[in-house]
Amino acid sequence: MADVRITVEELIPTGLEPTYNGSLSTENTYLIHNGGNVFVHFKKSGAVACVVTIQTPKTVGGLDVAEQTVTVPALTGDRMIGPFSPALYNDSVQDIRITLSNIAGLTIGAVKI
Repeated sequence: MADVRITVEELIPTGLEPTYNGSLSTENTYLIHNGGNVFVHFKKSGAVACVVTIQTPKTVGGLDVAEQTVTVPALTGDRMIGPFSPALYNDSVQDIRITLSNIAGLTIGAVKI
């Protein structure tokens, strides 16, 4: 399993055509730098839905915080997820960590507002 960085693009007043990353793997963990103003856009054209898991490395009162999951539907799935509270989602280097259950026809883009 490899850690793969997804580049965050900044939304601008004149508009942004985000870059969407394909060639994903269910074996990888995707890292996205998070300042609390980032959202992630998933698009799915494959025949099977994808469960996106956003890791929550924090604890509250000594208890692990449950990881956040979002399902991107099959065929015409389109989900924007975020923003992500740094206090809850960021790891020690200010990244969020995302894993994927199914990558057929899946693309991902990250945008900072």
